[in-house]
Amino acid sequence: MAKLDPSQIGKLLTVGEVAARSGVAVSAIHFYEAKGLIESQRNQGNQRRYHRDVLRRVAVIKVAQRIGISLASIHDALVKLPDGRTPNAADWAELSHGWKAELDERIATLTQLRDQLSGCIGCGCLSLELCKLRNPLDALSEQGAGPRLLE
Repeated sequence: MAKLDPSQIGKLLTVGEVAARSGVAVSAIHFYEAKGLIESQRNQGNQRRYHRDVLRRVAVIKVAQRIGISLASIHDALVKLPDGRTPNAADWAELSHGWKAELDERIATLTQLRDQLSGCIGCGCLSLELCKLRNPLDALSEQGAGPRLLE
């Protein structure tokens, strides 16, 4: 692993450098910036330049997205950081704890869907015998169209 040249520590990164270092496409970096998840400065040529700590923010965004957290939830969490600073280990612990309930709910929903998938799609149309028990006289139709028991 190459060591960082100390003279490079304060150097601002180009969007290409951020993309290469983070493993995220340039278009995604631009998208994250448009959504207010990261910030850049503009140089005299109006080109984007990023502080090195944006790499940690991008890593947090990537991990959160990978576990299924929406960009809106990521944004809401990141804007709560003091002065919009880059998350540290304590911040990550708090962010991840905050997302745990959201993930637990999603896991429960997916587990229910998995367990009911072969016998019922939520409205009983694949199992007319069970439908009499779960949805007598098609009472669920009053709640709207589509599968109602899985929502």
